[in-house]
Amino acid sequence: MTFDLRAERREAPAGDATARRRTPRGRSPVPDGSAPPDGGSRGTAPLWPPPAEAPPARPRRRMRLRRPVSPITLRILAVNVLALAILVGGLLYLGRYQDRLIQAELEALATEARIFAGALGEGAVRPSYDEFNEPSAELSWELARQMVRRLVETTDTRTRLYAPKGDLVADSRILGGPKSMVQIEELPPLRDGNSLSELGIALYDRIVNSLPGREHLPVYPEDRVQDAAQFPDMQRALAGDIATGVWRVARESDRTDMLLTVAVPVQRYKQVLGVVYLSRAGTDIDREVRQQRVDILKLFGVALGVTVLLSFYLARTIAGPIRKLARAADEVRHGHGRQAIIPDFGRRHDEIGELSVSLREMTAALWNRMDAIERFAADVAHEIKNPLTSMRSAVETVQRVKDETQLRRLLAIIHHDVQRLDRLISDISNASRLDAELSRAQASPVDVGTVLTMLRDVTMATWEEPDPGEPVPPRLVVELPAGADLVVPGIEGRLTQVFQNLVSNALSFSPPGGVVTLRARALPDRVEVTCEDQGPGIPEGKLDAIFDRFYSERPKSEDFGRHSGLGLSISRQIVEAHGGTIAATNLRRPGGEISGALFTVRLPRR
Repeated sequence: MTFDLRAERREAPAGDATARRRTPRGRSPVPDGSAPPDGGSRGTAPLWPPPAEAPPARPRRRMRLRRPVSPITLRILAVNVLALAILVGGLLYLGRYQDRLIQAELEALATEARIFAGALGEGAVRPSYDEFNEPSAELSWELARQMVRRLVETTDTRTRLYAPKGDLVADSRILGGPKSMVQIEELPPLRDGNSLSELGIALYDRIVNSLPGREHLPVYPEDRVQDAAQFPDMQRALAGDIATGVWRVARESDRTDMLLTVAVPVQRYKQVLGVVYLSRAGTDIDREVRQQRVDILKLFGVALGVTVLLSFYLARTIAGPIRKLARAADEVRHGHGRQAIIPDFGRRHDEIGELSVSLREMTAALWNRMDAIERFAADVAHEIKNPLTSMRSAVETVQRVKDETQLRRLLAIIHHDVQRLDRLISDISNASRLDAELSRAQASPVDVGTVLTMLRDVTMATWEEPDPGEPVPPRLVVELPAGADLVVPGIEGRLTQVFQNLVSNALSFSPPGGVVTLRARALPDRVEVTCEDQGPGIPEGKLDAIFDRFYSERPKSEDFGRHSGLGLSISRQIVEAHGGTIAATNLRRPGGEISGALFTVRLPRR
């Protein structure tokens, strides 16, 4: 009685998935059968043992609360309104405009004063004689008072006439002159009873008083004007010059009024007969400046409304999509299943659209990675259970076998399966660490020509001339273009692993005396490397499946289980991590017969 466990393992019935040889894509998943005898997990169990005690689950973080007003909205609104407020504040100052109005008002007041002085100098002069009995001229004060009253009837200017010695002779506010004290006082303006208008004026006065204003103006000295002999403006006028002044008059309230004055000498043939002193309140100037400020404030109100609306619109187009993306990311992070969908703002063609597309692609890549991990765990469990099943059958059979020859054969099978299991676990461990290593490693310039030459030297160093009558092993040939730039950014060790896997695979399929050829050429944006053998080629329909994990299509002369089927899968993973592509095709003779396999690797230069 003999036992061929390898044949049993290869030709297991279709219902026993744990005893089948690994098949390419389209295979049935690992059956969800009963628990194994040792009480362990099922075929999808991970390689590492579970911890003795599961760690306590972390409490689920609460979703972000929806704020009534977005902070981004407040920042956008603050920036826009602040810039507008600074601009309007500068316009409300109106310093140069007010100075031009004051200058124009002083010129008009000086013209009026010169007219008054000229009229008095021509119409109120009477001849006289000085102490040396020389003919002279002097003003008739009664006539001068009458002329002053007539001249100021149509104006709101206060006019005073001073004698050469500084005595007040006439004042437009005192109708009868200094002896008849009938004084005219300006009445306060009538109130229209509109409290809203009064509130607006009070608010305006408060704002204006807070601006840099009339603090630099001198205070109007009413007492010194009455003592005209010591008043500087009066002294200049008595000397024959025209003196102007801008003063501030403090009221009982916080309001500060402005007063404009002009002192003009009354002359007759350059003889100073008196001084006309005109003063006028800056009410018209304040009214004009106020009107300009009100117009600016009206415009500011419209601009402020438009700015606020545009700010909210801008914030809505920025904060709203970002908030939706953040909420969707939270749902993906804390939700169960794949119902959470990242909103698609790709049509915006801006940074938020790019962020949306990136998050969607990242989420899709995350789900794909989770699916890949799940498939990898199932594949690993399936591949490990094959040698374990064979070993279990051999161990159970050993207990019943008495023949030494059969016993040694069973022990050899067990030893072979242990080696296969060790090799499989090592390859799986390397494949599982590959992603982490590629993400941590830094790319550096790699000369593909140097790598291929080194690989040829190492491979041919182990090639030996066979004895007569023995088959000649295949050789490796490298063909590189002279002077071509074959430098690409990448990880040299991993790229070497790719080409080594391709060469090892090609040598194993090449016939005795065959040649494996490595060629490289430089293209404008990439470097292309091809590996060509003279073997039987790749089965039809398997050109893409050969890159799947655990796919194994080995030559019949090779011992079963020597390869795990991860070499080409790892090669594709490394090439794609470098931004390149790897593909396989068959070489054919003119008659259509397959003459070998061709693998093509393309790596970007940048």
